[in-house]
Amino acid sequence: EILHAARLSPYAPADSLTPAQVKSLHEAMQQTLTEATQRARSADLGKIKAEKHAGLRVHNRTGEPCDVCGTPIAQVRLADSAFQYCPTCQTGGKPLADRRMSRLLK
Repeated sequence: EILHAARLSPYAPADSLTPAQVKSLHEAMQQTLTEATQRARSADLGKIKAEKHAGLRVHNRTGEPCDVCGTPIAQVRLADSAFQYCPTCQTGGKPLADRRMSRLLK
């Protein structure tokens, strides 16, 4: 969620970020966490989980359109986990390789 808000690739090495990207990342962290906290505070106890999912832009939304650009959210598997991202907003339209299959093809 934070990387999507900052428009950064999930694979961008931290030491390669420009000062503008670091600033964007910091602002996205603050905004995303503030919004999540506000949603949790205002939700009924029994609805916190549903409210949490309602505010997600990419997490667990594979195949759904990005709220920003409309591109389908993509998923990459890495080891025993997976993450979702928007190819247009975060990687300039470049799809990321599924790391599980890449390892097997070597």
